[in-house]
Amino acid sequence: MIGRLKGTLISKQPPWLLVDVHGVGYEVEAPMSSIYDLPATGQEVTLLIHTVVREDAFLLYGFLRETERALFRNLLKITGVGAKLALAILSGMSAQEFADAVQRNDVSTLIRLPGIGRKTAERLIIEMRDRLGGLENTPLPGAAETISRNALDEAISALESLGYKPVEAARMARAVPDAAGLDAGEIIRAALKQAVK
Repeated sequence: MIGRLKGTLISKQPPWLLVDVHGVGYEVEAPMSSIYDLPATGQEVTLLIHTVVREDAFLLYGFLRETERALFRNLLKITGVGAKLALAILSGMSAQEFADAVQRNDVSTLIRLPGIGRKTAERLIIEMRDRLGGLENTPLPGAAETISRNALDEAISALESLGYKPVEAARMARAVPDAAGLDAGEIIRAALKQAVK
């Protein structure tokens, strides 16, 4: 089984990535939580991989952080949750946010995610509660630095209130150089300056 890929990021067509490893192009499906933190195309990337071998397909799912891969694997053990829904959950919230929602029995937060109704949310809370140990959002060594979530989230919300679509606002905020050391206001100003160029 493939557990890790290190190579050149050739393309990002969410949710699909193409990673060149010594001349072999691997198609990898990834959640938006990982895609947001990827380096630019042409740069080196390291992904943790969950491999699924079926009679008709050989599928690779990629993650920047072990917590995401661990959560993905645990979600697949829940009745009625497949890879598509597990990726949707990880695309809609971080592993830590998911763990917090489960610990608080927060059904309303979970049903805001695409594909999750009340019954599925309740099942997730019941079955995942004992499987959430150690969900710190730690990046893989050598992966892109994780930007301060509070400042980044504030900046994205502010850009959305200025009329940018959520995906565009997130892309703009994450594209700011050295954003990890900036507060929300500085990220917003830098993102708007880049948009004007």
